[in-house]
Amino acid sequence: MATTEEIAECMMTMVNQFAGKKRLKPGDLIKHAKTELGADKKASKDAIRLLTDDNKLVYSYFGGTWLELPYEEGAAKSDAQAAGTE
Repeated sequence: MATTEEIAECMMTMVNQFAGKKRLKPGDLIKHAKTELGADKKASKDAIRLLTDDNKLVYSYFGGTWLELPYEEGAAKSDAQAAGTE
């Protein structure tokens, strides 16, 4: 049986693969974990919770419930880059 961390890693691989191409529902990630690792639904939900608690994924609710990579605004990105160069 795969650990929660292994399931989370598998899910992040899928999210990164489809980033900017397709939005994924929680069910998509659960099905992927079951197919790839044989993970059960509870362990998959625990992995999603781990990823959202660590801010690696965020929920969005536009026309459904989606899990996505956190959005970084252009101004925030510029400020972070400017802070590193000072």
